[in-house]
Amino acid sequence: MKQLLQNIKNGKSTIEDVPVPTPLNGQALVKVGASLVSAGTERMVVEFAEKSLAGKARSRPDLVRQVIDKARREGLLNTAQAAFNRLDQPMALGYSSAGTIVALGKNMGGFKVGQRVACAGGGYAVHAEYNVIPRNLLTPLPKNVDFESASFTTLGAIALHGFRLAEPQIGENIAVIGLGLLGLLTAQIATAAGCNVLGIEIDSERIKLGSSLGIQAVSREKAVDSSSAFTSNRGFDIVLICADTSSNDPIELAGLIARDRARVVATGAVGLTIPRKIYYEKEISIINSRSYGPGRYDTDYEENGQDYPVGYIRWTEGRNFEAVVDLMSKSKLKVQPLITHRFPIGQGIKAYEVITGKKKGNFLGVLLTYPEGTRKEEKTIAFPSDANRKSELVKLGVLGAGLFANSILLPSIKKAGGIELVGIASSGGLNAQHSGKKFGFKYATSDENEIINDTRINTVAILTRHDSHADLVLKALKAGKHVFVEKPLAINTGQLSRISKQLKANSQSLLTVGFNRRFAPLAGQLKSSIVNLQSSMYVHYRVNAGYIPIDHWTQDPEVGGGRIVGEACHFIDFITFLVGDSPISVTAHALPDNGKYREDNVTMTLTFPDGSIGVVDYLANGDKSFPKERVEVFCGGQVSLLDDFVSLETIRDGRKSRVKSAQDKGWVAEWTAFVHSIREGGGPSIPYEQLIGVTKSTFAAVESIRTNQIKEI
Repeated sequence: MKQLLQNIKNGKSTIEDVPVPTPLNGQALVKVGASLVSAGTERMVVEFAEKSLAGKARSRPDLVRQVIDKARREGLLNTAQAAFNRLDQPMALGYSSAGTIVALGKNMGGFKVGQRVACAGGGYAVHAEYNVIPRNLLTPLPKNVDFESASFTTLGAIALHGFRLAEPQIGENIAVIGLGLLGLLTAQIATAAGCNVLGIEIDSERIKLGSSLGIQAVSREKAVDSSSAFTSNRGFDIVLICADTSSNDPIELAGLIARDRARVVATGAVGLTIPRKIYYEKEISIINSRSYGPGRYDTDYEENGQDYPVGYIRWTEGRNFEAVVDLMSKSKLKVQPLITHRFPIGQGIKAYEVITGKKKGNFLGVLLTYPEGTRKEEKTIAFPSDANRKSELVKLGVLGAGLFANSILLPSIKKAGGIELVGIASSGGLNAQHSGKKFGFKYATSDENEIINDTRINTVAILTRHDSHADLVLKALKAGKHVFVEKPLAINTGQLSRISKQLKANSQSLLTVGFNRRFAPLAGQLKSSIVNLQSSMYVHYRVNAGYIPIDHWTQDPEVGGGRIVGEACHFIDFITFLVGDSPISVTAHALPDNGKYREDNVTMTLTFPDGSIGVVDYLANGDKSFPKERVEVFCGGQVSLLDDFVSLETIRDGRKSRVKSAQDKGWVAEWTAFVHSIREGGGPSIPYEQLIGVTKSTFAAVESIRTNQIKEI
């Protein structure tokens, strides 16, 4: 399928062939009929992308500070690579479209194939021939609402939510400042609700357009005098600011024309330096409107399909979408007169030339249109291949192509060598297409089963979200593949048990987990320095993990497994590597969460068969500018200090030795070891009893926190 993409790194907009995405649980696949280009949000993104690197830095000093902090912790080279990888990710723009459902994922009751729908959401209702849309961001369309009109639904919901926030009453006087798309939709909604509306606009053509829609409108110069006449000198009950400008003039004008104790709602992106005198004297209430309505930015609502009870929240974003479509069907919200430009998706770059001013002329509603009729839904696209490319024993298929894969794993795989990159998959298709081209895979697909069932592939790397790891491991092992899976191996005991049984049945397939730190060069030197001491050891691993919001997917026990299972497994594994055996018990305690954390300020004490003790302090309440990791090992009259995989200091007999290097956490070496195991026919690169034991230890640690008991493993 064709998709319009923006490259943030080089500023180029392109039309690319991308695999058709696959609808997951709670999603529908929609063949798009029309999508609306946002002259506000998308223009800002495109203009940012077109800036030089210095220009980007000047416009986003907050991101520059994050990069500086990361450089202090991890070094300049690693930070630069991470920053450029993030910039290199293609961005799919657009958030409002309409089309026909052609396929449904699981749990999509109430929707059917062939149903016409309006679609919403950044990252979902994008400019592409096919979109995957979660159920709460889909709205059925009546027969008399065409796709072009329905593509305005999301923007209409933004206007409607801003209007609702003002709590209007029938007969109230409302001023709408700014008669762009948002303002003209807002003015029509206010009129349909029985309010008296005056529009204020600096563009004479938009004033004429407003008048043709039955909206009384005046120029900015006449705004104050006209407002007095319109309201019989009382002032407006409500002022809705829909302008798009960094100027503070709209907020100042709102104060001048508002009545005593009026309500002002800022829906557009405007300056918000409030002139205290006029707002204080009139005791004006001001609200900054947030997008489409309740549910916006709530992952449970937008992605997981959990609706809010209508008795508690009448107008969610989804119900606002329905209301907008209803207004269109009753001809109370007219959008066809607002359309000034239409471009087929193949010429979508011209739409950006219009909204950024490269192509001169007035514009308002800019639409992208899509070919009608049936078209083969291609979930796989092939890349030009090198006919002379050497075929290696390790032939890799990759599941997952997110930021971690692109910035860390795939570059490490390329450096490790001895691997033929065959296919890569992501459910959305776009990330797979980008990674496939960038790293030289033969094909990209949105179908994970194509990778698993491809007879050319003998090794599968699983880089997806944590909740999918175990099922994909089982599928790949049953298909006779060698498997690399990013941590964690599993997020519950049932998954781990099934994997353990399958490993016993798969004597020919090798499994490893992305416990990369044990393969770091300094880790190898540390172990070499203690391996002959023949003494139990005490290991203290302190992790300044950093804060992650509790609504992030990694914190969800059913999706990410939580931070102990999802990330602290790394540090338990490292101690296991040093000791050479898995833990036999764990005691864990956590600081109070206080509504901010979720069992991610934890100390875990692990015991081992030889009497060794390991302590992991995993902390989310520190400062991110402080180095992340420090390991202290006391053993046989020796002390070793490993600082953030940058330096290793050894103290013995009163003498110190120190080794420093660029930070290397073992990403390349873990793949080199895995490839060696496959090609040489040896045992697994990490013993299975350690993979299983470490994973069990994380489950036991969580249980210990909740029961306040020592847990045997």
